[in-house]
Amino acid sequence: MSLLALEGLSVSLGGRRVVDGVSLAVAPGDFVGLIGPNGAGKSTLMRAALGLLPAAGGRRLGGEDVARLSPPERARRAAWLPQEREIAWPVSVQTLVGLGRAPWRRPGAAFSEADRAAVADAMARADVARFADRPATALSGGERARVLIARALAQAAPLVMADEPAAGLDPAHQIALMETFSALAAEGRGVVASMHDLGLAARWCGRLALLDAGRLVAFGPPAEVLTEARLAAVYGVRCRLDWIEGAPSVTPLGRTAKDAPATLELSGPAAPGGS
Repeated sequence: MSLLALEGLSVSLGGRRVVDGVSLAVAPGDFVGLIGPNGAGKSTLMRAALGLLPAAGGRRLGGEDVARLSPPERARRAAWLPQEREIAWPVSVQTLVGLGRAPWRRPGAAFSEADRAAVADAMARADVARFADRPATALSGGERARVLIARALAQAAPLVMADEPAAGLDPAHQIALMETFSALAAEGRGVVASMHDLGLAARWCGRLALLDAGRLVAFGPPAEVLTEARLAAVYGVRCRLDWIEGAPSVTPLGRTAKDAPATLELSGPAAPGGS
Protein backbone atom coordinates (compact mmCIF):
# COMPACT_ATOMS: atom_id res chain seq x y z
CA MET A 1 0.00 0.00 0.00
CA SER A 2 1.27 3.49 -0.86
CA LEU A 3 2.02 5.94 1.92
CA LEU A 4 1.02 8.73 -0.45
CA ALA A 5 -0.88 8.51 -3.74
CA LEU A 6 -1.75 11.48 -5.92
CA GLU A 7 -3.97 11.11 -8.96
CA GLY A 8 -4.33 14.08 -11.28
CA LEU A 9 -3.82 16.54 -8.44
CA SER A 10 -4.47 20.14 -9.49
CA VAL A 11 -4.42 23.35 -7.46
CA SER A 12 -5.52 26.83 -8.50
CA LEU A 13 -4.58 29.90 -6.47
CA GLY A 14 -5.78 33.38 -7.33
CA GLY A 15 -7.30 32.12 -10.56
CA ARG A 16 -4.00 30.60 -11.73
CA ARG A 17 -3.27 26.88 -12.07
CA VAL A 18 -0.27 26.31 -9.81
CA VAL A 19 -0.25 22.49 -9.82
CA ASP A 20 -1.53 20.80 -12.95
CA GLY A 21 -2.61 17.15 -13.01
CA VAL A 22 0.21 15.59 -10.98
CA SER A 23 0.09 11.83 -10.37
CA LEU A 24 2.68 9.97 -8.31
CA ALA A 25 2.95 7.46 -5.49
CA VAL A 26 5.32 7.09 -2.54
CA ALA A 27 5.77 3.62 -1.06
CA PRO A 28 7.45 2.44 2.15
CA GLY A 29 11.22 2.64 1.62
CA ASP A 30 11.06 5.55 -0.83
CA PHE A 31 13.14 8.70 -0.49
CA VAL A 32 11.74 11.05 -3.13
CA GLY A 33 13.35 14.38 -3.93
CA LEU A 34 10.92 17.00 -5.23
CA ILE A 35 12.90 19.32 -7.48
CA GLY A 36 12.20 22.17 -9.88
CA PRO A 37 12.89 25.90 -10.21
CA ASN A 38 11.38 28.60 -8.04
CA GLY A 39 7.65 28.85 -8.66
CA ALA A 40 7.39 25.32 -10.06
CA GLY A 41 4.70 24.41 -7.51
CA LYS A 42 6.69 22.22 -5.11
CA SER A 43 5.45 23.75 -1.86
CA THR A 44 1.90 24.00 -3.12
CA LEU A 45 1.95 20.36 -4.21
CA MET A 46 3.13 19.20 -0.79
CA ARG A 47 0.58 21.29 1.10
CA ALA A 48 -2.23 20.12 -1.16
CA ALA A 49 -1.15 16.50 -0.84
CA LEU A 50 -1.59 16.79 2.93
CA GLY A 51 -4.99 18.46 2.67
CA LEU A 52 -3.70 21.88 3.74
CA LEU A 53 -4.93 23.47 0.50
CA PRO A 54 -8.09 22.80 -1.55
CA ALA A 55 -7.36 20.74 -4.64
CA ALA A 56 -8.96 18.72 -7.41
CA GLY A 57 -8.01 15.11 -8.07
CA GLY A 58 -7.19 12.22 -5.79
CA ARG A 59 -4.96 12.39 -2.72
CA ARG A 60 -4.63 9.49 -0.33
CA LEU A 61 -2.51 8.98 2.79
CA GLY A 62 -1.96 5.37 3.76
CA GLY A 63 -4.75 4.32 1.41
CA GLU A 64 -7.34 6.73 2.86
CA ASP A 65 -8.81 9.81 1.20
CA VAL A 66 -7.16 12.83 2.83
CA ALA A 67 -10.49 14.66 3.01
CA ARG A 68 -11.90 11.92 5.26
CA LEU A 69 -9.07 12.08 7.78
CA SER A 70 -9.19 14.27 10.87
CA PRO A 71 -6.14 16.49 11.55
CA PRO A 72 -4.80 14.08 14.23
CA GLU A 73 -5.26 11.13 11.88
CA ARG A 74 -3.37 12.95 9.14
CA ALA A 75 -0.60 13.79 11.59
CA ARG A 76 -0.29 10.12 12.57
CA ARG A 77 0.16 9.22 8.90
CA ALA A 78 2.43 12.07 7.76
CA ALA A 79 4.81 14.49 9.49
CA TRP A 80 5.00 17.91 7.83
CA LEU A 81 8.05 20.16 7.97
CA PRO A 82 7.27 23.50 6.27
CA GLN A 83 9.80 26.04 5.05
CA GLU A 84 8.98 28.48 7.84
CA ARG A 85 11.49 28.26 10.70
CA GLU A 86 9.97 30.72 13.16
CA ILE A 87 9.84 29.68 16.83
CA ALA A 88 7.59 32.03 18.77
CA TRP A 89 8.01 30.91 22.38
CA PRO A 90 11.21 30.50 24.43
CA VAL A 91 10.45 26.91 25.41
CA SER A 92 13.26 24.41 25.84
CA VAL A 93 14.42 22.42 22.85
CA GLN A 94 13.26 19.20 24.49
CA THR A 95 9.79 20.65 25.07
CA LEU A 96 9.56 21.84 21.47
CA VAL A 97 10.65 18.48 20.06
CA GLY A 98 8.14 16.81 22.38
CA LEU A 99 5.32 18.65 20.58
CA GLY A 100 5.86 16.16 17.78
CA ARG A 101 4.25 13.52 20.00
CA ALA A 102 0.92 15.41 20.19
CA PRO A 103 -0.89 13.25 17.57
CA TRP A 104 -0.26 10.15 19.71
CA ARG A 105 -1.17 11.57 23.14
CA ARG A 106 -4.37 12.52 24.90
CA PRO A 107 -4.44 16.22 25.87
CA GLY A 108 -2.80 16.68 29.24
CA ALA A 109 -1.57 13.09 29.44
CA ALA A 110 1.90 12.41 30.81
CA PHE A 111 4.63 11.32 28.43
CA SER A 112 4.89 7.57 28.07
CA GLU A 113 8.12 5.62 27.73
CA ALA A 114 7.42 5.42 23.99
CA ASP A 115 7.04 9.21 23.83
CA ARG A 116 10.30 9.81 25.67
CA ALA A 117 12.12 7.28 23.52
CA ALA A 118 10.80 8.88 20.31
CA VAL A 119 11.90 12.35 21.46
CA ALA A 120 15.36 11.14 22.47
CA ASP A 121 15.82 9.30 19.17
CA ALA A 122 14.69 12.34 17.15
CA MET A 123 17.02 14.68 19.00
CA ALA A 124 19.94 12.31 18.49
CA ARG A 125 19.20 11.94 14.76
CA ALA A 126 19.03 15.73 14.32
CA ASP A 127 22.13 16.32 16.49
CA VAL A 128 20.33 18.62 18.94
CA ALA A 129 20.47 16.52 22.13
CA ARG A 130 23.12 18.80 23.63
CA PHE A 131 20.67 21.72 23.30
CA ALA A 132 17.92 19.91 25.25
CA ASP A 133 17.60 22.47 28.06
CA ARG A 134 18.33 25.62 26.06
CA PRO A 135 15.52 27.97 24.96
CA ALA A 136 14.78 27.24 21.31
CA THR A 137 14.64 30.98 20.58
CA ALA A 138 18.27 31.34 21.69
CA LEU A 139 19.61 29.09 18.94
CA SER A 140 21.10 30.08 15.60
CA GLY A 141 19.06 29.76 12.42
CA GLY A 142 20.68 26.47 11.45
CA GLU A 143 20.26 25.08 14.96
CA ARG A 144 16.57 26.03 14.95
CA ALA A 145 16.16 24.27 11.64
CA ARG A 146 17.57 21.08 13.13
CA VAL A 147 15.29 21.35 16.17
CA LEU A 148 12.25 21.62 13.91
CA ILE A 149 13.49 18.62 11.94
CA ALA A 150 13.73 16.75 15.26
CA ARG A 151 10.15 17.70 16.09
CA ALA A 152 8.98 16.22 12.79
CA LEU A 153 11.02 13.07 13.39
CA ALA A 154 9.58 12.69 16.90
CA GLN A 155 6.15 12.42 15.30
CA ALA A 156 7.22 8.94 14.12
CA ALA A 157 4.77 9.01 11.21
CA PRO A 158 5.22 6.51 8.37
CA LEU A 159 5.69 9.40 5.93
CA VAL A 160 7.83 12.54 6.35
CA MET A 161 7.21 15.48 4.02
CA ALA A 162 9.75 18.28 4.26
CA ASP A 163 9.85 21.56 2.34
CA GLU A 164 13.47 22.59 1.71
CA PRO A 165 14.73 20.96 4.92
CA ALA A 166 18.41 21.43 3.98
CA ALA A 167 18.11 25.21 3.57
CA GLY A 168 20.25 27.05 6.10
CA LEU A 169 22.22 23.99 7.17
CA ASP A 170 26.00 23.80 6.87
CA PRO A 171 27.40 21.09 4.55
CA ALA A 172 28.04 18.60 7.35
CA HIS A 173 24.49 18.87 8.66
CA GLN A 174 23.06 18.77 5.14
CA ILE A 175 24.77 15.43 4.63
CA ALA A 176 23.70 14.27 8.09
CA LEU A 177 20.10 15.13 7.21
CA MET A 178 20.32 13.17 3.97
CA GLU A 179 21.76 10.24 5.90
CA THR A 180 18.87 10.46 8.35
CA PHE A 181 16.27 10.51 5.60
CA SER A 182 17.99 7.59 3.87
CA ALA A 183 17.98 5.67 7.15
CA LEU A 184 14.26 6.34 7.59
CA ALA A 185 13.62 4.94 4.12
CA ALA A 186 15.77 1.91 4.90
CA GLU A 187 13.61 1.35 7.98
CA GLY A 188 10.51 1.17 5.80
CA ARG A 189 9.25 4.71 6.13
CA GLY A 190 8.80 7.16 3.26
CA VAL A 191 10.33 10.61 2.76
CA VAL A 192 9.41 13.37 0.33
CA ALA A 193 11.69 16.41 0.46
CA SER A 194 11.72 19.43 -1.82
CA MET A 195 15.26 20.47 -2.68
CA HIS A 196 17.11 23.08 -4.70
CA ASP A 197 20.54 21.48 -4.41
CA LEU A 198 20.62 19.10 -7.36
CA GLY A 199 23.86 17.58 -6.12
CA LEU A 200 22.29 16.49 -2.82
CA ALA A 201 19.16 15.32 -4.59
CA ALA A 202 21.07 13.29 -7.17
CA ARG A 203 23.31 11.62 -4.63
CA TRP A 204 20.85 10.78 -1.86
CA CYS A 205 17.35 10.41 -3.26
CA GLY A 206 16.19 7.11 -4.68
CA ARG A 207 13.80 8.87 -7.02
CA LEU A 208 13.31 12.43 -8.19
CA ALA A 209 10.06 14.16 -9.12
CA LEU A 210 10.82 17.11 -11.40
CA LEU A 211 8.19 19.86 -11.56
CA ASP A 212 8.03 22.74 -14.02
CA ALA A 213 5.18 25.25 -14.15
CA GLY A 214 3.08 22.97 -11.98
CA ARG A 215 3.46 19.89 -14.14
CA LEU A 216 5.35 16.69 -13.44
CA VAL A 217 8.05 16.60 -16.10
CA ALA A 218 9.78 13.40 -14.97
CA PHE A 219 9.64 10.91 -12.12
CA GLY A 220 12.24 8.22 -11.62
CA PRO A 221 15.85 7.47 -10.62
CA PRO A 222 18.15 10.53 -10.59
CA ALA A 223 20.25 9.24 -13.53
CA GLU A 224 17.10 9.10 -15.67
CA VAL A 225 15.52 12.36 -14.55
CA LEU A 226 18.60 14.59 -14.73
CA THR A 227 19.18 14.71 -18.46
CA GLU A 228 20.76 17.35 -20.66
CA ALA A 229 17.48 18.32 -22.26
CA ARG A 230 15.55 18.59 -19.00
CA LEU A 231 18.16 20.62 -17.17
CA ALA A 232 18.31 23.07 -20.06
CA ALA A 233 14.56 23.27 -20.61
CA VAL A 234 13.45 23.38 -16.99
CA TYR A 235 16.28 25.24 -15.23
CA GLY A 236 17.83 27.11 -18.13
CA VAL A 237 21.32 25.93 -17.16
CA ARG A 238 24.08 23.86 -18.65
CA CYS A 239 25.66 21.39 -16.26
CA ARG A 240 28.43 18.88 -15.83
CA LEU A 241 27.29 15.44 -14.76
CA ASP A 242 29.82 13.08 -13.19
CA TRP A 243 29.58 9.69 -11.55
CA ILE A 244 31.22 9.73 -8.12
CA GLU A 245 31.18 6.67 -5.87
CA GLY A 246 28.36 5.17 -7.89
CA ALA A 247 26.05 8.17 -7.74
CA PRO A 248 25.43 11.05 -10.15
CA SER A 249 26.89 14.44 -9.28
CA VAL A 250 25.53 17.62 -10.87
CA THR A 251 27.52 20.84 -11.22
CA PRO A 252 25.77 23.84 -12.84
CA LEU A 253 28.20 25.64 -15.14
CA GLY A 254 26.22 28.55 -16.51
CA ARG A 255 22.91 29.83 -17.70
CA THR A 256 21.45 29.15 -21.09
CA ALA A 257 18.25 30.26 -22.75
CA LYS A 258 15.51 27.77 -22.00
CA ASP A 259 14.88 27.15 -25.68
CA ALA A 260 18.54 26.81 -26.56
CA PRO A 261 20.51 23.54 -26.51
CA ALA A 262 22.83 22.96 -23.56
CA THR A 263 26.01 20.95 -23.39
CA LEU A 264 26.11 18.40 -20.60
CA GLU A 265 29.42 16.64 -20.19
CA LEU A 266 29.44 13.09 -18.86
CA SER A 267 32.67 11.80 -17.43
CA GLY A 268 33.78 9.01 -15.13
CA PRO A 269 32.53 5.44 -15.11
CA ALA A 270 29.21 4.72 -16.71
CA ALA A 271 26.12 4.30 -14.58
CA PRO A 272 25.61 0.77 -13.28
CA GLY A 273 23.92 -1.25 -15.96
CA GLY A 274 24.59 1.43 -18.58
CA SER A 275 26.77 1.38 -21.63
